[in-house]
Amino acid sequence: MSLARRSLMEAAAARFGWRRAYADTTDADGLLIEQTEAAYTEAADHAQLATAKNGDVLHVQPCVLDVRGRVLADVLYLEGLLVGARNRGLPPELIERLEDAVDHGHEMTVLLADTVRTTAALHAAS
Repeated sequence: MSLARRSLMEAAAARFGWRRAYADTTDADGLLIEQTEAAYTEAADHAQLATAKNGDVLHVQPCVLDVRGRVLADVLYLEGLLVGARNRGLPPELIERLEDAVDHGHEMTVLLADTVRTTAALHAAS
């Protein structure tokens, strides 16, 4: 099944509060590969568009702000999953992976915030 079709089906299911879980690592790996391929296909266009549009530092800032907002929201969602995993006594390996993802996500939001500040500082200095 294509990623687009699977995404549409999962979006429809999510509206009813349903989510699909993959009990087999082969199925999970297949979905991860599809997600990666789709992201890289889309990313090829991003570099070309960014080169055309980002003429100065302030052109970069709104996009970085958007990314930071999405990352922060996702990290806070992961933090909730982590709390739930701890409260339910789920396996320590899962909790460790979630902790790593949450920590990395928070680090990423800090780096993105620094990038936003850098765009403002560089613009002010010019």
